[in-house]
Parts: sequence; C-alpha cells; structure tokens
Amino acid sequence: MTNQTSNTTSKTTFQSILNLLSESRKWVFVFLLAVIVYLAYQLLTQKNNATTVEYDTRLIEQQIKNVGKLVVTEGHFAEVLTYKDQKKYLMNILSFEKKALVIINADVTVGFDLSKVTYDINSKNKTLTITNIPKEEIKIATDLKYYDINQSQLNEFTGDDYNKINAIAKANIARKLQHSTLKTNAKNRLISELSKILILTNSMGWKLQYNSDVITNDTFLDAKLMH
Repeated sequence: MTNQTSNTTSKTTFQSILNLLSESRKWVFVFLLAVIVYLAYQLLTQKNNATTVEYDTRLIEQQIKNVGKLVVTEGHFAEVLTYKDQKKYLMNILSFEKKALVIINADVTVGFDLSKVTYDINSKNKTLTITNIPKEEIKIATDLKYYDINQSQLNEFTGDDYNKINAIAKANIARKLQHSTLKTNAKNRLISELSKILILTNSMGWKLQYNSDVITNDTFLDAKLMH
C-alpha cells in the first residue's frame, strides 16, 4: 500500500514538471515570436524610410535639373554721342579737329546660368543647401552709325578712334542699364525659378538653405540669395 502511494506521488510530481516545462516552452515561443515580429517591423519600416528618402532625393535633384537653364532678360537702349578730338601743332598755334555724330543702338541681355548652381543634399536631415548662385552675366551688343563726320588730313579717323567710340558707347549703355528695370526684371525671373525648388522642398517636409541660412519664403529667397 505504501509503495503504491509512493508511486502515485512520483507520477504526480513528474507530470507537474512536464506541465511546467510545457508551459515554459509556450512562453519561450511567445517571446521568440514577439522578437521576430518586432525585428520584421523594424526591418520593413527602415526599408520603407530608406526608399522614401531615396525617392525624395531623386525628385529634388530632378527639380534642380529642370530649373538649371539660362534665364535671360533682354532690353534695348539708344543714345546719341558726339565725339571730338583735336591735334595741335606749333605750340598749339595750329589745331586740327575731327568730330562725328554717332547714333548708338544697343541690345542688352542680363542672364543667370542656373546650370552653375551648386548644392548639397543631406538626406538624413532632409536638408537641401544651395552653396552658390551664379552672378549675372551682362552682354551689350552695340550698333553704331556715324553722321556728320568732319576730319582733316592731319587728323583723320583711325581704328583707334572707332575702338574708343565703341568703348565709350558701351560704358554709357552700362550706366543706363544700372538705372533701368532690366536687372530687377532679370532678378525676379531668377527668384521665380528658384521658388520652384522652395515649393518642392516645403511640400516634402525638407528644408532649403543658402549656406547656413534657412529659406522659408520668396522674401527670404530674395534677401538671402541676392544681397
């Protein structure tokens, strides 16, 4: 009788141990499953984030490429110039003058070559930094017409005179350009093109910077990039 009771107790204890081990396996299995699910989630999330950042970067680079063109504003100027030159001989007793009335027509272009824009893309911080904006390129093409040319054999017009007149004409047109709206219009066109980049970066949650200054709107773009 005693042996039978002892055997029954041993069986009960053994069964309890088996049940305990079985329960432990369940928890180990649950724990491992949770770890696997977590790692899978992290892997998929990181992959999606990386894909999104890569897509955003390509989109920004494409937009910069789209605006990377020559922005040109054209204007026309006209001016009348009277050119005079004297040569004196015999201690200024004799003088010989040459002069001409010159009509100047000039076509002027003010341009920005946006293909020369340099930039840095920081995908991790979602920041586009413009590091250089090209300076304006001004071209002046003059057409000179000469009237009322007066000269003498001792003071004739030469190639040097025509070169000097052309240089004076371009200098005068350049001064007129500074007081015209042509440069302002060219700058406005530049701002309009660069605003496309600003709009894109803002819509994507990226920051646009010029060097270390954050650009938030067109006013900042004008102030930071052009002054």
